[in-house]
Amino acid sequence: MENRVAVISIILENSNSVEEVNKLISDNSDYIVGRMGIPYKKRGLSIISVVMDSPQDVISAFSGKLGKLDGVSAKAAYSKYVFND
Repeated sequence: MENRVAVISIILENSNSVEEVNKLISDNSDYIVGRMGIPYKKRGLSIISVVMDSPQDVISAFSGKLGKLDGVSAKAAYSKYVFND
């Protein structure tokens, strides 16, 4: 299997979507290396970074599902290297 390492940057502007974001993260927990969340109270939003080590299609699907949620923006940055497990 060919895996890529990626970081998904998530900006959460709608607190009503928190539960759905956390569910998607939990659903992909087998591929998640780490997660960091920063509540930015001054601006009323949260910033989350998720590091994944998985097939590229899993990363793309995860990022796409996040981006479809109300008030959620998500972008993935991929490593240049492919890892064969």
